[in-house]
Amino acid sequence: MSEPPIHVFTHHAMATFFQVRIAGEEQSYSAQAARAAFDLLDRFEGLLSRFRETSEIQAIATLAPGEQMRLAEPVFRCLEIAQAMEAATDGAFSVAAVARRTQSEPPRWSLLGEEFAIRCDSGRLEFDLGAIGKGFALDRMAQELADWDCLAFLLNAGGSSILAGQPPPNALGWSIGLGEDNAEPRYWLAECSLSGSGTAVKGEHILDPRTGQPASRRPRAWAMASTGAESDALSTACMVLNEDEIAKCLADRADWLVLLQNQDHWQCYGNRALPAFDNSKNDH
Repeated sequence: MSEPPIHVFTHHAMATFFQVRIAGEEQSYSAQAARAAFDLLDRFEGLLSRFRETSEIQAIATLAPGEQMRLAEPVFRCLEIAQAMEAATDGAFSVAAVARRTQSEPPRWSLLGEEFAIRCDSGRLEFDLGAIGKGFALDRMAQELADWDCLAFLLNAGGSSILAGQPPPNALGWSIGLGEDNAEPRYWLAECSLSGSGTAVKGEHILDPRTGQPASRRPRAWAMASTGAESDALSTACMVLNEDEIAKCLADRADWLVLLQNQDHWQCYGNRALPAFDNSKNDH
């Protein structure tokens, strides 16, 4: 008896193509679940994109020091994770890194939990959620698919932000490559996220939030975590941190793993075990 097919759906958002793969479900039901996830994605883009004039990220940038603004729940939660990742990476990740292009000092801001609001403490809150927004959207899309009881899924945002649910039937996971064009090495991903940051496509677009200078320490970094938001932020931070700083950042985290390509081999950092290696060269 043949394995049930994997249904594939694509949608353009956040300046890239998102893909939803669903295994073990009927075609029309999978299509409805994917549509619900994409609808959620479109809503998030309207809230989180700094390129949308009506987004809350644009509105945040208009706050003067001392002013505050109530946020939609997804925006507040995404910024809450961003704030935690900034602390966890000693400032190597920051959604306000882009502000260093126009400001000599990084802006300061606070989240007000009871009010579900953000307060500008100093400077102009120029935020760019590109390094965490896609992963956050994948996390919420995964929750939406779970509500539809579609648990065997793979979510992919432009090849650089990936979130895997349960494996397809009779598979170890979803086969994902780390090299250019999704090439080798390949691993079986299941119930975890994988994100990559680099300079190959957009050049030196990643800034060190601490100095305002381009992050040119390495061409590529990959990170694995339990959530897309965390792996997105972590891979970005690893474009800034040196190897000793990466090891220190990951020392107390059992669910984080970083892979750096050094010439002809990959170096792993962190306590998380690597997923099983896939040498079948079949992309499921």
